[in-house]
Amino acid sequence: MTKAKLKRAAEAAPVPQNRAEAEAALARLGTIQREQAVLAKATEETIAKAKEAAEATSRPLTEEAALLTRGLEIWATANRLTLTDGNRTKTVKLATGEMSWRTKPPSVKVKDMPAVVALLQRVGLERFLRRKVEVNKEAMLAEPAIAATVAGVTIASDGEEFVVTPVTVEVAA
Repeated sequence: MTKAKLKRAAEAAPVPQNRAEAEAALARLGTIQREQAVLAKATEETIAKAKEAAEATSRPLTEEAALLTRGLEIWATANRLTLTDGNRTKTVKLATGEMSWRTKPPSVKVKDMPAVVALLQRVGLERFLRRKVEVNKEAMLAEPAIAATVAGVTIASDGEEFVVTPVTVEVAA
């Protein structure tokens, strides 16, 4: 029985052979990053200009659509009983589309959370309060030796990471 050897795929990355080549590679990396930043900035400006132009063109259409929608709502509300067969339906189908009335779902809005919580506790409506218990990972990282003794807890690291940071020069705008 022979063991299968696992080979690592050959990499096509240019590997510097000395310090001067490493410095040249870092310098080129810095140039590439600056060029990418310039391209990203140009793209953002182009997108911003296109978005601004589209919004300017769309604004009158949006205003007209809002006026038409409001007019249809006034007409449909005034004629609701005849349009909906005495309110048996909430949708009106016309030849060019449909209109409908939708009931919004109920929602709860709380203005002063601490005051409402205190009031609910004081009047005995604890069923409207939620208790949340969760693991404090920051405390476990502060005491990793003790935390590691707990079943189901592992204190781990993803290992180290290689980071390359080319020198950058800030230029005032």
